[in-house]
Amino acid sequence: MISERLTAVILTQLGLDAWELREDTLASQVPGWDSLSHLGILCAVEQAYQIRFSTREALRLKNVGDLQALVDLRLQV
Repeated sequence: MISERLTAVILTQLGLDAWELREDTLASQVPGWDSLSHLGILCAVEQAYQIRFSTREALRLKNVGDLQALVDLRLQV
């Protein structure tokens, strides 16, 4: 399940009022989520959660569920 907090960070970064994000949601399915905005989203998530992603981790992300799992993993450390 995608947390409300992560959803809010993503939607705010994309300038969207509402959009349903599920674990299997791909960036290409969300309006305005392109390669450039992807970087902004990752930075915004890092800032919101006070965590850091490695380049390798960022490149492995396939969908929103992967991003949520990575955030959850970082918060456990």
